[in-house]
Amino acid sequence: MNLKENPDDFYERFQQQLENSQKWPGMYMFKFILKSNSKNIYKIMDLFNNPTDGVSLVNSSKNKFQSLTITIVMKSPLEVLDIYKKVSDFEGVIIL
Repeated sequence: MNLKENPDDFYERFQQQLENSQKWPGMYMFKFILKSNSKNIYKIMDLFNNPTDGVSLVNSSKNKFQSLTITIVMKSPLEVLDIYKKVSDFEGVIIL
């Protein structure tokens, strides 16, 4: 999201892109970057009801950061946006 852009405008545009990009319900891949050993990993996993499949956690080359990827079936673009909005409140999480 552009720092000058209104968040509501961004999410509205993103919702339209999601609606046009695939059929729903469907698989969706979330990717987050966090500092290593961040407790936010557990908060993010809780948002997805702690899935066991479709989860990848990879350390950076210097082990300062971790990449968390979650591929999961989502019901609709609104469900995807809800996850992103909740994660955006977590300090130190980069959403890709």
